[in-house]
Formats: sequence, structure tokens, C-alpha cells
Amino acid sequence: MNRRAFVKTIGSGAVAVWSGSHLLGARVKSVGLQLYTIRAEMEKDFEGSLARVAQIGYREVEFAGYFGRTPQQVKAILKKNGLKTPSAHIGLDLFEKDLPKTIETAKILGQKYLICPSLPEPRRKTIDDWKKLAELFNRLGTESKKSGLDFAYHNHAFEFQPLDGQLPYDVLLQNTDRKLVKMEMDLYWVVRADQDPVKYFQKYPGRFALVHVKDMDTTPQRGFAEVGRGNMDFKKIFSASKQAGIKHYIVEQDSTPGNPFDSIKISLDYLSKFQY
Repeated sequence: MNRRAFVKTIGSGAVAVWSGSHLLGARVKSVGLQLYTIRAEMEKDFEGSLARVAQIGYREVEFAGYFGRTPQQVKAILKKNGLKTPSAHIGLDLFEKDLPKTIETAKILGQKYLICPSLPEPRRKTIDDWKKLAELFNRLGTESKKSGLDFAYHNHAFEFQPLDGQLPYDVLLQNTDRKLVKMEMDLYWVVRADQDPVKYFQKYPGRFALVHVKDMDTTPQRGFAEVGRGNMDFKKIFSASKQAGIKHYIVEQDSTPGNPFDSIKISLDYLSKFQY
């Protein structure tokens, strides 16, 4: 099941991490997990999967669907396992159809960020389409802000395919209010699109409240890898985290070669020791 279908089917995505102080240590202090990474396991055993995530050592999770559980049920499971959820991925259709319920769920769960994880292709064919999306994002950001929440957008690679000589990602950043619309930069997809995350941090400082941390393997296909087992330059990227405005670092691996719990442990073990 692809991301768009997944989010549309079951609602809202994975974990976040506080970057901590950059004065000493230069470490990612607490690493979060995007639960899309273990989506099949969540569907089979929702509570057991969250318990295992906590046992591995994660303390924050970013949701990508609640699998029929009520916010109160989810809150109880999180509390039982010592987990927090600062953010969730929510399909654009849900934002448009039932924003009040989406906000209510986030407030019950103690979330801060409501994140649009992708965009339907028919709605992003022209630069005018992207400008209309920017207007929509500003409206969603305004309504979210009224409830003490922040709206954010998560990218893939299609935002960097030129349209009329412009990059849609830049169009979004230029046409949204920095006070109303945050970005959750997926570092892998930016690099996969042959762009430099740090240049975006420099060009649009303070806009990137969250990042998805995933690694790129060394094959010609440039597939997914556990964090630390690929060729992403995390030292360079994380060194610019203060300028970027990053508050949450969220591990995600869209597909794993074997058991996803093994993969998320490898990524956590690496980041727990990582210095930049």
C-alpha cells in the first residue's frame, strides 16, 4: 500500500525528537519514529507494536493512522508505554472534510503538529495549482493556530520537478506564511531529487520544524537504508539544524529488507551515538 492510499484509508503518521541544545554535545537527544515504518505490524497488533517500539527505546511517535482506535484509547496505550506523540500525518481530504475533529484528536493526544503527508496528483499539475495549495495551507494553518497547533507539510521528490521554470517546493515556501505553515522536510527525498537540504535551510531559515531522518543505500537505485548504513551526510545536515529551526528528528524507512523492528533498532542505535 502506498503512502497516499495508506493515509487516506486510515487517517493520520511517526515520532519526533527534541534536538536539544547545540551548545554542548551536538547530539540528537531523543529520537522519534514515524509509525508508517511499521504499518503492517500496527495493523495486525496496534498495542503490541507500540509496546515494542517503546521497548526498543523510542519515546516519541508520529502517527500515520489510528486503525479504528479512538483518541482516548490511543492516549491510554501511549501512557501505558511511556510514549508521546508530537505529530501526526493526516490526509489532505481529512483536513478539508473534518478539520475540527482532526484538531480535537490532536489536542486529546497532546500533539503539536498536524502534517499533510502528500498531495493528490490531479491537484498539483501547474504552478497555479501549487499557489492554490499554498492558499489552502495558509487557511489550514490559521485554523490550526487558533487551537494552539501548527500545520506542516511533508515532501517527497515530486515537489522538485520544475514547472514553468519554478520548483513547486519553493512556490509553497514563498507563498505560505512562515507563522502559519511549517515544513517537515524528508531529507531522503530532497537528496533523491538532487537537492541540498542545507541550501534550503539557508534560503528559508526557521521554516523546518521537523525532519524525517532516513538513509539512502549505495546502489544505483538509491533505495532506502537504515540510518547510518547509507550515504546521507547527516553531519553536514544536522550541523545546520539551528538555522533550519528543527525541533523534531523522526526516523522513517518507507520499506525495510526484513523485520522492520530490526531496522528501527539499527537506526536508533546509530543516532543515539551520533555526534555532529
